[in-house]
Amino acid sequence: MASINRLKCSFSSYIVCFLCIFCLNHNIAHSETLTIYTEDWPPISYQNNSKMEGMGVEIVQALQAKLGTTEAIIMVPWARGYKSLLEEPNIMLFSVGRSAEREKLMIFLGPIAISSTSLYTRKGNAARLLAMGDKLYELSVGAYRGSIFADTAKKKGFANIDLAATPKITANMLFAKRFDLWVEGSLAVPSIVKEIGHEPDEIERVMVLDNLELYLAFSKTSSPAIVKAWEAALKAIKKDGSFQKIHQKWLANEPAPMDVLLINPNSAPTR
Repeated sequence: MASINRLKCSFSSYIVCFLCIFCLNHNIAHSETLTIYTEDWPPISYQNNSKMEGMGVEIVQALQAKLGTTEAIIMVPWARGYKSLLEEPNIMLFSVGRSAEREKLMIFLGPIAISSTSLYTRKGNAARLLAMGDKLYELSVGAYRGSIFADTAKKKGFANIDLAATPKITANMLFAKRFDLWVEGSLAVPSIVKEIGHEPDEIERVMVLDNLELYLAFSKTSSPAIVKAWEAALKAIKKDGSFQKIHQKWLANEPAPMDVLLINPNSAPTR
């Protein structure tokens, strides 16, 4: 009898989830449309022969399938996407690192992945750099413009941040010895290094600066109906196992975050 009750409860929860998505999708079908931006940041999002691929891309596509929507995923430079997120309504950008400062500026839905913000250098340099002690903080640190990685390095005491337009440009500058320290998200580093023609074992981590949760971010003025629909869809794919399947495909050695948090500066956080 207990097992039957559990099955009934589970079935009921699926029905409730389905009805929530159906009703919310009906609402957004007759309201504003969502513009979806991402950046070139493998393995989360990138283009392969003009086709959008990556873990984050597949998550967003799975959510669209639940919602019955077909918005194009548009790849733009990070600075442009981030500016649109801050200034325009109904913009979604992924993936965005969550911080206390950013929580006041946008709506976070996720997390979709867990990473870390770390400092890297060319292979064989880490011990020498760590031996510098406090002098290490006087060195230039490469980062890409507008990134949470640049912000984190500044907060941790690195005053000289050498900014470039993209992660790949920054990585190339490290190998060209323009600087000895590169700050980046640990999930992306191996793919970025490979894409510029190097191997991941040609660099080494100097230190971890902070843990990092990656989210879907909506502009602060986005339609509440759109945001609630995407929240319901994310809950659904984390419940039915499709989120875990996508995460395992791309990030097999990383734990899949199963919580669903909606952090909205316009209201209290929900889960």
